[in-house]
Amino acid sequence: MQFFDRLLLENRAWAAGMKMADPGIFERLHEGQAPAALWIGCCDSRVPAEQICNAKPGELFIHRNIANLVHEDDANVSSVLEFAINALKVDHIIVCGHRGCGGIQAAVSGGDALQALPYVDQHLGQVKQLVAERGEELGRFSQLSEKVDHVVELNVIAQIERLSTMSQVTDSWQARKAPSLHGWVYDLASGHLEEVYRREPDWAEGASAEPTWQRAAAG
Repeated sequence: MQFFDRLLLENRAWAAGMKMADPGIFERLHEGQAPAALWIGCCDSRVPAEQICNAKPGELFIHRNIANLVHEDDANVSSVLEFAINALKVDHIIVCGHRGCGGIQAAVSGGDALQALPYVDQHLGQVKQLVAERGEELGRFSQLSEKVDHVVELNVIAQIERLSTMSQVTDSWQARKAPSLHGWVYDLASGHLEEVYRREPDWAEGASAEPTWQRAAAG
């Protein structure tokens, strides 16, 4: 059996299993969506958002790109944010990176790693800038894998900070005191998610950076 034929067959088995567990699920999903969160994750095939959270269809609105980046001038990202915040009224935005990220490793390694991938190279520009800015800090790591995983955390934090300045988010904070911003990292080796940073709307009493953010920033 060809791979794509197997996928279609598995779809029928999945749909049948879903209906057996919840007979009305597809009728409800057909009527519309009301996800609680926007998920901005990496394209890596080993990090499927719904599966690693054990989320049901309709619970996550998902955008994925290499190294889970937020670019202010990217119409794709901006339109996803606009729809998630203004139309779907999500209460949370999750930026999820993952340890061992190939995009982050390419940015950390430098050299000719991205020479044959010019679009990827351009996309990763802000990560390369982050690596350059934190060069002294990253020099404390002797192993490439440790350096990469540290940049994975720093990159997630940077995306949350970038989101916190974007008009789609700040306008919503003013209007309805949402969404909360969450920075997560997924560990491929254990299957576990970890929150490394959180930003609540600026109105929240006592809102402050989490201790894990201080740890990640300090190395």
